[in-house]
Parts: sequence; C-alpha cells; structure tokens
Amino acid sequence: MARGDQVYVMREWIGISSVYEHHGIDCGDGTVIHYRKTEMAQVSRTSMALFGQGNPISIKVQPLAFLPEHVVERAESRLGEQRYDLLTNNCEHFATWCKTGRNESEQLAGFGLQLDRFKLKDLRRLIEGTSRDRAPETAIALFQQALGDISGAHQTLQKQYQRAKDDANTWQRVAQTALNRGREDLARAALHRKVQAKKRMDTLTQQLAELVEV
Repeated sequence: MARGDQVYVMREWIGISSVYEHHGIDCGDGTVIHYRKTEMAQVSRTSMALFGQGNPISIKVQPLAFLPEHVVERAESRLGEQRYDLLTNNCEHFATWCKTGRNESEQLAGFGLQLDRFKLKDLRRLIEGTSRDRAPETAIALFQQALGDISGAHQTLQKQYQRAKDDANTWQRVAQTALNRGREDLARAALHRKVQAKKRMDTLTQQLAELVEV
C-alpha cells in the first residue's frame, strides 16, 4: 500500500462478518481518511490499525485515477463532512470520488442497480427495519429481492419510455414528409400520433419519478 491508494477492509453487517467492504484513502503516513461511523458518521483521519480493526487491508485498483497527491488532497478537503448516506454517499462513494472523481459504489451496483443515482424510500425502510425485525439471513434475502424488484421495474419503464420517444420522433418525421408533399391531412394525423406518444412519455416519466425519490 502507498500514499493515495484506495484501500478497503471487510466489515460485518447486522452481525454477519465479511459482508461489505469499508473503503478509505491511504495517506501514506500510517493513517487513512474514511467515513468513520460512530454516533454520527464523519469523514475522519484515523490510524491504519483502527481502520483495519484487525482484518486484512486490501487495495482497490482503479484503472484511471488521479495522482496520489491529488487523491489525498481531495480526501482532506472533505474532512469533517457528516453527510453519510448508504445509498448515495457511503464510504465507497467517498473513496472512489477521491481516487477517480466518480461518485460510484460498485458494491451497490453489484445488486443490479446503480443506486448512487437514486434515493429509494421503500428500500430505506427495508434497510432500517431488517436489523430490528428479522433474522440476518432473512434481512439479506429481502434486501437483495427489493433491489432486484426495483431494478426490474426501472428497466421496464426505461424501455417503454425509449419506445415512446422513438415513436414520437418517427411521427414527427412522417408529419414533416407529409407536409413536404402537400398532404396536410396526413401531417395532422401524424402529429396527433406524435402527441399521443409524448403523453405516454410524460406518464412514464411520472412513474419513474414515483419509483425513485430523486
């Protein structure tokens, strides 16, 4: 490990060990900057030993990254931040942003959804309730199922939206061609179909907005 490396250690979740990766930035002097979770999660500089908590520390290799000095500067610029969010600003989001400039979490994406783009209120309720109301294995199964259901619904709506958008563009071209040929009757009919497609787009946009809380 060296200065500017993105490092991670396996941590437990609701009593199960080695469930998720906790990420940070190696400062090269025996310390790590990471989202430390105590009473309130905060970007902090701690010792490498405290970061690892006795577990092996690994390096997250990023094919394209800033220079080490720039990586550490970016991490230091957020010291004291208290805006931790599991879905949009977790420890991996933070470390990846410092290293590459991208606010991404591959762990969450691995469940089938780019969760860094969304705030899922129903999923939040599930996450908050699993550790209190269910056995760990049940909680994880429900968590994965919820992500899969949301991902599937989102992908379906996106495909329907794209089809409606393609239809609107097609009818616009048909209307223009009809006008060029002096067929105003056909142009009006085509524009009517375009309006219908636009209405479908608006409806699907609303459904997408209801699925996720932007």
